[in-house]
Amino acid sequence: MVLAEGPTEGVLHLTLNRPEKRNALNGALVQALSQELDEAAGNDQVRVVVLRGNGPDFCSGADLAELEAVAGMGPERSLTDADRMGRLFTAMRRFPRPIVAAVHGRALAGGCGLATACDLILARDDARFGFPEVHLGFVPAMVMTLLRRKVVEGQAFELVTMGHRIDAAEAYRIGLVNRVLPSEFFGVEVAAFVRELAARPASAVELTKRLLYGLDGVSVEEGIARGAEVNSLARSTEACQAGVRAFLQRAGGGASGA
Repeated sequence: MVLAEGPTEGVLHLTLNRPEKRNALNGALVQALSQELDEAAGNDQVRVVVLRGNGPDFCSGADLAELEAVAGMGPERSLTDADRMGRLFTAMRRFPRPIVAAVHGRALAGGCGLATACDLILARDDARFGFPEVHLGFVPAMVMTLLRRKVVEGQAFELVTMGHRIDAAEAYRIGLVNRVLPSEFFGVEVAAFVRELAARPASAVELTKRLLYGLDGVSVEEGIARGAEVNSLARSTEACQAGVRAFLQRAGGGASGA
């Protein structure tokens, strides 16, 4: 269901592997991805996770045949199934290091939700995104909390109520996507981007992600206090101390910032 490769140079590649179903999300695939991330979280050699799809699409969304079958089992079983996806999204948010979605082809419905749950999205220029659930009388409920943090509220509302598909350029314009990369160089440019990200001091990146997401819903005063705590922690890390020493040596002892 999920192919794991690496880590190589700090990068772990996870590939959704149901190409015959356009990588539709069923219970087994969600569980497999959750297990891979759980193992990666405890592996200090993993500095970046890259999530991609096998075949022509990143992910077409939920497996509708399974969804229909589960819905027929009653509300309690439906809630259990939805909670599995919710736990995956929460685990991605709490994963200590960056998760990068490398999106080609279609990322629709739950597939767009999965990409949205990643910290960064790199899109091939022919990629398509969208939340078409409304056309089926359904709601992209699991991703809503994360989507409204990625794009402004009005854009989020339009995406989930109109259900339009948008191209990579539009997804970039509204802030859903971080980079749009040309098809002919997509693999090369994704590799270069994540290699550069993996080369950043792991302790600094981990503390940054934890603080950035930990500021959700807190007051300005509490946010600044948390920032002071992280500032102090960062100063005590070996990476920070080595970085400061190296900078001062390059600057000839000067005190200006990096």
